[in-house]
Amino acid sequence: MLFNTIDFIIFFIVVFSLIVIIKNRKFQHLYLLFASFFFFYYSNNYLIILLIISIILDFYVGKEIWKTKKIINKKILLTLSIIGNLGLLGFYKYADFSISQFNDLGNSLGLAMDIPLLNLILPVGISFYTFQTLSYTIDIYRGRLEPSKSLGEFALFVAFFPQLVAGPILRASQFLPQLREKIENLKTNVKLRQVVIHSSNLKLGLTIMAFGFFKKMFFADNIGLFVDQIFQNPIGLDSFSVILGAIAFGVQIYCDFSGYSDIAIGIAMILGFKIPINFNKPYFATSPSDFWRKWHISLSTWLRDYLYIPLGGNKKSYGRIYLNVLIVMFLGGLWHGAAWNFVIWGMLHGTYLAIHKILINKFPNLRHNEFFKSKAGKCISILITQYFVFLAWLVFRIQDLDGVLYSMYKYVVWDFATEQVIQLISLNKFPIILIIVFFIFNFISYKHGYLQKAISKIKLRYWFSFLGSVLMLILIFQTGPAQDFIYFRF
Repeated sequence: MLFNTIDFIIFFIVVFSLIVIIKNRKFQHLYLLFASFFFFYYSNNYLIILLIISIILDFYVGKEIWKTKKIINKKILLTLSIIGNLGLLGFYKYADFSISQFNDLGNSLGLAMDIPLLNLILPVGISFYTFQTLSYTIDIYRGRLEPSKSLGEFALFVAFFPQLVAGPILRASQFLPQLREKIENLKTNVKLRQVVIHSSNLKLGLTIMAFGFFKKMFFADNIGLFVDQIFQNPIGLDSFSVILGAIAFGVQIYCDFSGYSDIAIGIAMILGFKIPINFNKPYFATSPSDFWRKWHISLSTWLRDYLYIPLGGNKKSYGRIYLNVLIVMFLGGLWHGAAWNFVIWGMLHGTYLAIHKILINKFPNLRHNEFFKSKAGKCISILITQYFVFLAWLVFRIQDLDGVLYSMYKYVVWDFATEQVIQLISLNKFPIILIIVFFIFNFISYKHGYLQKAISKIKLRYWFSFLGSVLMLILIFQTGPAQDFIYFRF
């Protein structure tokens, strides 16, 4: 079920209304769980069984890990969880890709390989809820988290509908305490938080949701049509057209994905739950490391805590540190999709991070250099960082290897031809204006903090005017049928 559809609006109004009407906390939470399963079933039908398998597997494995005293048994149980979860993810996401690569390899060796593809449907959200349940069992294994007391509690943590299909990736330590927060004891001694709709949460939540819808339906969808036009056949484009396409896609994917995150965060806030932010002005990052502290924060911190640090993190030799970075970003790229362009994208960012670490280690004074603390130094750092970030977006967007190589070459080696880019701009004035307006808004937000909170505090009549203006702009400039969120594919 897409957030940007009438179906979802009706669904959310029903959920919200019944939460307001239902006062019994036990039924509130059962109802939220039912609503979350319905939300997922509406999108995936029978593939909901995979979500249920993950929930049951990790709930009981987590309990057994906590109960057992023998470290060998804990390791066996953790291995069971990892194999079970990654096995499902790997089969549905990478089986057809692996078969096609095996066929290509065999044919290149003259073996006439023709293994039929399975034509599997990728379950929506499987990459997200797999990492979510894995973090649960790993944290229990590390002794940092007590397991859920009930299957229903754990199921609601995993299946909570606002962030179920495209994140942010929640951790049990962030969400379960909110469920367990006590107002009063129930007769069953199960301590659950009553879902209470507070006016302040309602106003701020709706404001954040409005920003999310605006980013997705006004900016991302309209700019997306322009991006498709540029990259439908990138070979033959001049350098400035390629650069313009990279910038346009960078704006599109940010507005699309952060828009989804905003809607999820806003819905959760209205229902009384706090979901951590997933983006923090990444296009003002001053280094590759800074970019990954600001972009898809829930994934980057997951990879850091459950992959990079277990590999040794920064505590190994310099050579091993750089290798760890490359391994983590290779797997991070592969997480995004079963295609070589995602692998290359991950390795490209891994190379950026490794080079940045090499420079910091070789020249430690760079950290405290006064120039880089000045406005000019920060501007230069931002421009250099974003030059390479947007270069990588070409790899992310273009799946054809020849198109990727051609576009990267044109991005780096300018031909200074202007005829094509002038024609593109003249025929697509509205998307160009949107890109300019995006960077203006982004700069204002960078200088003055989060606009959502400030807008939520204005007088009610002005706040309603804001919501009405957002709705009007979306309706006037909508691109037609509801467009998928980009990260639904992952």
